[in-house]
Amino acid sequence: MTNRQILQAMSGLMAGMFVAILASTVVANALPRIIADLGASQSSYTWVVTAELLAMTATVPLWGKLSDLYNKKLLLQLSLAMFVVGSLLAGFSQGVGLLIFSRVVQGTGAGGLTALAQVVMAAVIPPRRLGKYSGIFGAVFAIGTVAGPLIGGLLVDTSWLGWRWCFFIGVPFALAAILLLQRTLQLPTTRREVKIDFLGAFLIVAGVCSLLIWTSLAGNQFDWASWQTAALTGAGVVLLVAAVFVETRVPEPIIPLKIFRNRTVALTTTASLLVGVAMFGGTVFLSQYFQISLGKSPTAAGLMSLPMILGLLVSSTVAGQIISATGKWKIYLVAGAVIMTAGLGLLSTIGADTGFGLLSLYMAVLGIGIGMLMQNLVLAAQNDVPASQLGAATSVLSFFRSMGGTIGTSVLGAVLASRVATEMSKSLGESGQAPSGSGAVPNLADLPAPMREIVEHAYGVATADLFLVAAPFALLALITVIFIKEKPLKTTSGMERLAEETRAEEALNGEALTAEPAQTRLPDDGSETSPATPVA
Repeated sequence: MTNRQILQAMSGLMAGMFVAILASTVVANALPRIIADLGASQSSYTWVVTAELLAMTATVPLWGKLSDLYNKKLLLQLSLAMFVVGSLLAGFSQGVGLLIFSRVVQGTGAGGLTALAQVVMAAVIPPRRLGKYSGIFGAVFAIGTVAGPLIGGLLVDTSWLGWRWCFFIGVPFALAAILLLQRTLQLPTTRREVKIDFLGAFLIVAGVCSLLIWTSLAGNQFDWASWQTAALTGAGVVLLVAAVFVETRVPEPIIPLKIFRNRTVALTTTASLLVGVAMFGGTVFLSQYFQISLGKSPTAAGLMSLPMILGLLVSSTVAGQIISATGKWKIYLVAGAVIMTAGLGLLSTIGADTGFGLLSLYMAVLGIGIGMLMQNLVLAAQNDVPASQLGAATSVLSFFRSMGGTIGTSVLGAVLASRVATEMSKSLGESGQAPSGSGAVPNLADLPAPMREIVEHAYGVATADLFLVAAPFALLALITVIFIKEKPLKTTSGMERLAEETRAEEALNGEALTAEPAQTRLPDDGSETSPATPVA
C-alpha cells in the first residue's frame, strides 16, 4: 500500500480507536450525576465503571485470536457495531441494571477495537515503516484519554444536553469508522478450516474476570484480607490453571502458549504489564488531585493534563519517525523506560502547594517516557513473530497492559484512601471527624476554610505517595527492556509475510505428498507386519 492508501485506511482505524478510549474515559466526571438521576447505590457506581473495564480486558485475547482466523476488517466492523448498540442502550437507560449491561456490551466492542486496530496496522504496514504510524496512534490514544473526562464534564454541565450524551457522542464516530473502513481498508480473506476453542475462551474470561473483580472491589466493598478475597482469588487461579491445561491440548488455542517461548514476546509482555501498573495506576488519580488538592473545576482539571499528553504526542511521533528512518528501536525502549521512571520520581515530590509550571514539567517528562515506550513494545513483538500469530501476540500485549492498569488502579486506589485517612487523622487528631465519611470523596465547596486546607494537604501527600509506589514498577520495566534483543525490522507487511508462510507450507505439504510412500517389511511367510518400521 502507498502512504496515501495507508493514511486513508488509518482514518477508520483512528476513529475506532478514539471511540474505544472515549468509552472508557468520558463518564469519569459524569458518573455522580448519572447515579443520582437513576437513584442507584454506591456499589452500582463501582459496577458501572468496572463492567466496561472487565469486558474490555477479558475479551481482548479472544478478538486477537479471531483476527488470526477470520477477516480482520469484518471483525473490526462487528466490534464497532457492538459499541454502537451498547452506547445506545446506555444512553436510553432508565435503570442502573440496563446501564451496567450496556457497559458490558460497550466494553466487549472496545476490546475488539483495542486489539484489532494494531493487528490490522501490522497486517498492512511493514515493521520498518510502522514506527511513524504507531506514533499517530499513540497521539490518538493520548487525545482520547484527556478529551474524555473534559467532554464528559462539559456535557453534564450543559443543561440542554445532559449525561446521556456522554454515551451518544461516540455513536457518530463509530458509524463514521464503519463507513471509512468499508471504503478504504482492503484485506484478503484467508480461507482455512478453523476450530474455535470455546472451553478455553470461557475459562480465560471467567478466570480473568474473577481476579479483576477482586482487584476492583477489594479495599472498597470488602477487606483485602477476607473470605471474599480468598474465594475470588482461589476461583481465578483454578480457572486460569484449567485454561492453561486446555490451551496446551487444543489445535487452535485462544492464547497460543508457545508464543511465550519467543524471548521478545515474553519480555515485551512483562514490560507491558509493568507499564500498565505504572502508567494507569499513577496517572488515573491526577484529575482527582487537580480537583481536590488544587481546587480546580472538572473542566480545568482536564486541561491541566495537557502537558503530559503533549509530551506523549511529541515523543511517540518523533521516535516513530526516527525508527522508520533508521531501523533502530531498542534505544527508544530503554530511554523511554528511564524517562518514565524519572517522571514518576519527580511527581512523587508534588503537594498541595506545587506550582503549575513545575507540575507541567514533571507531567511532560512522564508523557515523553510513556510515548517512547508504550507503542514500541508492540512494534518489537510484532516484528519477531510469524504473521499467522500477529493477532495473538498483539492482543496478549494489550491484554497484559490493561490487566496491569486495572491492578495498579485498584491497589493504588486503596493506598490513596489509606494515606488520605492517615494524613487527616494526623491533622485532626484521633477524635477529629473527617469530612469524607464512609470513604466518600469530599466536596470542597461544602467545607469550611480550615477543613478545606486539611483535605487539600492530605490528598496532595497521598497522590505524591502513589507516584512513589508506581516508580519501582517503571524501574522493573526498564530492567526488562534492557534484556530485549534488538532485531532488524522486517520490510514486508503482515499480509505479505502470511502469503509467504502459506506458500512455504503448501510447498512443504506438496513435497510430502509426492514423496515415495513408505514400504513395509514382509516377513518370510509373506504376511504383512505393522508399518512401524518403514523402509526408505
